[in-house]
Amino acid sequence: MKKTVFSPPPIISIPIKGCDERFAVRRIFCAGRNYADHIREMGGTDSEKPPVFFTKPADALVSDRHDVPYPRASKDVHHEVELVMALGKPLCCASENQARDAIYGLAVGVDLTRRDLQAQAKKHAGPWTSAKAFDHSAPIGAISPLDKPLGELGGAIRLFINDDLRQDGDLAQMLWSPVRLLVSLSELFDLKTGDLIFTGTPAGVGPVSIGDNIRAEIEGLLPLNFRIQARTECTT
Repeated sequence: MKKTVFSPPPIISIPIKGCDERFAVRRIFCAGRNYADHIREMGGTDSEKPPVFFTKPADALVSDRHDVPYPRASKDVHHEVELVMALGKPLCCASENQARDAIYGLAVGVDLTRRDLQAQAKKHAGPWTSAKAFDHSAPIGAISPLDKPLGELGGAIRLFINDDLRQDGDLAQMLWSPVRLLVSLSELFDLKTGDLIFTGTPAGVGPVSIGDNIRAEIEGLLPLNFRIQARTECTT
Protein backbone atom coordinates (compact mmCIF):
# COMPACT_ATOMS: atom_id res chain seq x y z
CA MET A 1 0.00 0.00 0.00
CA LYS A 2 1.38 3.38 -1.01
CA LYS A 3 1.95 6.04 1.60
CA THR A 4 -0.49 8.94 1.64
CA VAL A 5 0.28 12.64 2.03
CA PHE A 6 -2.05 12.82 5.05
CA SER A 7 -3.25 10.15 7.44
CA PRO A 8 -6.37 8.45 6.05
CA PRO A 9 -9.62 9.34 7.83
CA PRO A 10 -10.99 6.83 10.34
CA ILE A 11 -13.53 4.26 9.21
CA ILE A 12 -17.07 5.42 10.04
CA SER A 13 -19.02 2.70 11.84
CA ILE A 14 -22.17 2.27 13.91
CA PRO A 15 -23.17 -0.28 16.57
CA ILE A 16 -24.96 -3.54 15.81
CA LYS A 17 -27.56 -4.91 18.22
CA GLY A 18 -26.29 -7.92 20.20
CA CYS A 19 -22.84 -7.83 18.61
CA ASP A 20 -19.39 -6.57 19.60
CA GLU A 21 -18.58 -5.90 15.94
CA ARG A 22 -19.65 -2.69 14.24
CA PHE A 23 -21.13 -1.92 10.83
CA ALA A 24 -18.62 -0.07 8.62
CA VAL A 25 -20.42 2.60 6.60
CA ARG A 26 -19.59 3.42 2.99
CA ARG A 27 -22.18 5.89 1.67
CA ILE A 28 -25.54 7.29 2.75
CA PHE A 29 -28.44 7.56 0.30
CA CYS A 30 -31.73 9.21 1.27
CA ALA A 31 -35.19 9.12 -0.28
CA GLY A 32 -37.60 12.04 -0.18
CA ARG A 33 -41.28 12.19 -1.15
CA ASN A 34 -42.03 8.68 0.11
CA TYR A 35 -45.03 9.40 2.38
CA ALA A 36 -48.09 11.11 0.88
CA ASP A 37 -48.95 13.01 4.07
CA HIS A 38 -45.47 14.50 4.21
CA ILE A 39 -45.66 15.48 0.53
CA ARG A 40 -48.89 17.34 1.30
CA GLU A 41 -47.55 19.10 4.39
CA MET A 42 -44.61 20.35 2.31
CA GLY A 43 -47.00 21.84 -0.23
CA GLY A 44 -46.86 19.06 -2.81
CA THR A 45 -49.85 17.40 -4.45
CA ASP A 46 -48.47 14.62 -6.69
CA SER A 47 -47.59 11.41 -4.86
CA GLU A 48 -47.32 9.37 -8.08
CA LYS A 49 -43.86 10.63 -8.97
CA PRO A 50 -40.77 8.54 -8.08
CA PRO A 51 -39.04 9.54 -4.85
CA VAL A 52 -36.29 12.14 -4.80
CA PHE A 53 -32.84 10.75 -3.98
CA PHE A 54 -30.00 12.67 -2.36
CA THR A 55 -26.91 11.80 -0.34
CA LYS A 56 -25.18 12.62 2.92
CA PRO A 57 -21.52 12.00 3.78
CA ALA A 58 -20.80 9.04 6.04
CA ASP A 59 -19.24 11.32 8.66
CA ALA A 60 -22.61 13.08 9.08
CA LEU A 61 -23.67 10.09 11.22
CA VAL A 62 -24.16 10.56 14.95
CA SER A 63 -24.63 7.50 17.17
CA ASP A 64 -27.32 7.01 19.79
CA ARG A 65 -27.05 9.15 22.95
CA HIS A 66 -24.53 11.58 21.46
CA ASP A 67 -25.24 15.31 21.36
CA VAL A 68 -25.91 16.99 18.02
CA PRO A 69 -24.73 20.59 17.65
CA TYR A 70 -27.24 22.99 16.12
CA PRO A 71 -25.83 23.67 12.65
CA ARG A 72 -24.40 26.98 11.57
CA ALA A 73 -25.96 29.04 8.75
CA SER A 74 -29.55 28.13 9.63
CA LYS A 75 -32.34 29.35 11.89
CA ASP A 76 -34.86 26.64 10.97
CA VAL A 77 -33.60 23.07 11.42
CA HIS A 78 -36.23 20.31 11.16
CA HIS A 79 -36.44 16.69 12.30
CA GLU A 80 -37.47 13.84 9.97
CA VAL A 81 -37.65 10.36 11.53
CA GLU A 82 -36.87 7.56 9.06
CA LEU A 83 -36.37 3.82 8.70
CA VAL A 84 -32.79 3.11 7.61
CA MET A 85 -31.65 0.05 5.64
CA ALA A 86 -28.08 -1.26 5.95
CA LEU A 87 -26.76 -3.23 2.98
CA GLY A 88 -24.79 -6.44 3.43
CA LYS A 89 -24.35 -7.20 -0.29
CA PRO A 90 -23.68 -5.16 -3.44
CA LEU A 91 -26.51 -4.43 -5.86
CA CYS A 92 -26.54 -3.36 -9.51
CA CYS A 93 -29.76 -3.28 -11.58
CA ALA A 94 -31.23 -5.59 -8.95
CA SER A 95 -34.44 -7.60 -8.96
CA GLU A 96 -36.76 -7.34 -5.98
CA ASN A 97 -35.53 -10.71 -4.69
CA GLN A 98 -31.90 -9.62 -4.97
CA ALA A 99 -32.68 -6.34 -3.23
CA ARG A 100 -34.56 -8.09 -0.42
CA ASP A 101 -31.67 -10.52 0.10
CA ALA A 102 -29.10 -7.69 0.28
CA ILE A 103 -30.56 -5.97 3.37
CA TYR A 104 -28.35 -6.78 6.34
CA GLY A 105 -30.41 -4.94 8.94
CA LEU A 106 -32.58 -1.98 9.89
CA ALA A 107 -32.17 1.03 12.17
CA VAL A 108 -33.92 4.20 13.29
CA GLY A 109 -32.53 7.39 11.80
CA VAL A 110 -33.31 11.10 11.72
CA ASP A 111 -32.68 13.23 8.65
CA LEU A 112 -31.95 16.68 10.05
CA THR A 113 -32.69 19.41 7.49
CA ARG A 114 -31.83 23.08 7.25
CA ARG A 115 -35.36 23.90 6.09
CA ASP A 116 -34.63 27.55 5.34
CA LEU A 117 -31.74 26.59 3.06
CA GLN A 118 -33.84 23.90 1.42
CA ALA A 119 -36.58 26.44 0.70
CA GLN A 120 -34.01 28.71 -0.95
CA ALA A 121 -32.70 25.82 -3.04
CA LYS A 122 -36.20 24.87 -4.18
CA LYS A 123 -36.98 28.49 -5.09
CA HIS A 124 -33.94 28.70 -7.34
CA ALA A 125 -34.11 25.06 -8.56
CA GLY A 126 -30.77 24.41 -6.88
CA PRO A 127 -29.30 21.33 -5.22
CA TRP A 128 -30.14 20.35 -1.63
CA THR A 129 -26.55 19.73 -0.52
CA SER A 130 -26.28 22.58 2.00
CA ALA A 131 -29.76 21.76 3.37
CA LYS A 132 -29.24 18.03 3.84
CA ALA A 133 -25.56 17.05 3.83
CA PHE A 134 -24.15 19.16 6.64
CA ASP A 135 -22.11 17.91 9.61
CA HIS A 136 -24.01 15.83 12.21
CA SER A 137 -27.12 15.75 10.01
CA ALA A 138 -27.75 11.98 10.27
CA PRO A 139 -28.32 10.69 13.82
CA ILE A 140 -28.79 6.91 13.79
CA GLY A 141 -29.50 4.12 16.26
CA ALA A 142 -27.94 0.67 16.43
CA ILE A 143 -28.59 -1.67 13.50
CA SER A 144 -30.87 -4.65 14.17
CA PRO A 145 -29.75 -7.51 11.88
CA LEU A 146 -32.48 -9.35 9.99
CA ASP A 147 -32.83 -13.06 10.67
CA LYS A 148 -34.79 -13.56 7.43
CA PRO A 149 -35.40 -11.57 4.22
CA LEU A 150 -37.52 -8.47 4.67
CA GLY A 151 -41.24 -9.05 4.17
CA GLU A 152 -44.18 -6.65 4.12
CA LEU A 153 -43.50 -3.72 6.42
CA GLY A 154 -45.80 -2.17 8.97
CA GLY A 155 -45.52 -0.70 12.42
CA ALA A 156 -45.37 2.62 14.21
CA ILE A 157 -42.73 5.22 13.37
CA ARG A 158 -42.65 8.11 15.84
CA LEU A 159 -40.56 11.04 17.03
CA PHE A 160 -40.80 12.84 20.38
CA ILE A 161 -39.28 16.15 21.43
CA ASN A 162 -39.01 16.51 25.21
CA ASP A 163 -41.56 13.64 25.48
CA ASP A 164 -44.03 15.53 23.25
CA LEU A 165 -45.15 13.39 20.29
CA ARG A 166 -44.40 15.25 17.03
CA GLN A 167 -44.40 12.57 14.31
CA ASP A 168 -46.72 9.56 14.41
CA GLY A 169 -46.94 7.41 11.30
CA ASP A 170 -46.81 3.83 10.10
CA LEU A 171 -44.24 2.15 7.86
CA ALA A 172 -47.10 0.78 5.77
CA GLN A 173 -47.75 4.36 4.58
CA MET A 174 -44.61 4.33 2.41
CA LEU A 175 -45.39 4.98 -1.24
CA TRP A 176 -42.28 3.05 -2.29
CA SER A 177 -41.39 0.04 -0.13
CA PRO A 178 -37.77 -0.35 1.01
CA VAL A 179 -37.26 -3.13 -1.55
CA ARG A 180 -38.64 -0.99 -4.41
CA LEU A 181 -36.40 1.88 -3.30
CA LEU A 182 -33.38 -0.41 -3.51
CA VAL A 183 -34.36 -1.63 -6.98
CA SER A 184 -34.71 1.97 -8.17
CA LEU A 185 -31.46 3.10 -6.55
CA SER A 186 -29.54 0.14 -7.98
CA GLU A 187 -30.48 1.32 -11.47
CA LEU A 188 -28.84 4.68 -10.74
CA PHE A 189 -25.83 3.62 -8.65
CA ASP A 190 -23.69 0.56 -8.02
CA LEU A 191 -24.69 -0.05 -4.40
CA LYS A 192 -22.09 -1.67 -2.18
CA THR A 193 -21.80 -3.46 1.13
CA GLY A 194 -21.84 -0.82 3.88
CA ASP A 195 -24.23 1.58 2.16
CA LEU A 196 -27.12 3.02 4.21
CA ILE A 197 -30.47 4.07 2.77
CA PHE A 198 -32.79 6.46 4.64
CA THR A 199 -36.30 5.69 3.36
CA GLY A 200 -38.28 8.93 3.89
CA THR A 201 -40.39 10.45 6.64
CA PRO A 202 -44.09 10.66 7.52
CA ALA A 203 -45.90 13.92 8.30
CA GLY A 204 -45.27 16.00 11.39
CA VAL A 205 -41.82 17.37 10.63
CA GLY A 206 -40.94 20.54 12.48
CA PRO A 207 -38.22 22.61 14.09
CA VAL A 208 -35.75 21.58 16.76
CA SER A 209 -34.19 23.97 19.27
CA ILE A 210 -31.06 24.03 21.38
CA GLY A 211 -31.65 21.98 24.53
CA ASP A 212 -34.28 19.68 22.96
CA ASN A 213 -34.14 15.99 23.85
CA ILE A 214 -35.21 13.91 20.88
CA ARG A 215 -36.35 10.29 20.88
CA ALA A 216 -37.10 8.47 17.64
CA GLU A 217 -38.81 5.08 17.63
CA ILE A 218 -39.78 2.41 15.10
CA GLU A 219 -41.69 -0.64 16.23
CA GLY A 220 -39.37 -3.62 16.65
CA LEU A 221 -36.10 -1.62 16.53
CA LEU A 222 -33.87 -0.05 19.15
CA PRO A 223 -34.81 3.62 19.74
CA LEU A 224 -32.58 6.58 18.93
CA ASN A 225 -31.94 9.31 21.51
CA PHE A 226 -29.98 12.53 21.13
CA ARG A 227 -29.89 16.12 22.41
CA ILE A 228 -29.52 19.35 20.43
CA GLN A 229 -26.68 21.35 21.90
CA ALA A 230 -25.42 24.88 21.24
CA ARG A 231 -24.03 25.47 17.76
CA THR A 232 -20.32 24.97 17.20
CA GLU A 233 -17.98 27.73 16.18
CA CYS A 234 -15.51 27.47 13.31
CA THR A 235 -12.11 26.17 14.37
CA THR A 236 -8.77 26.04 12.59
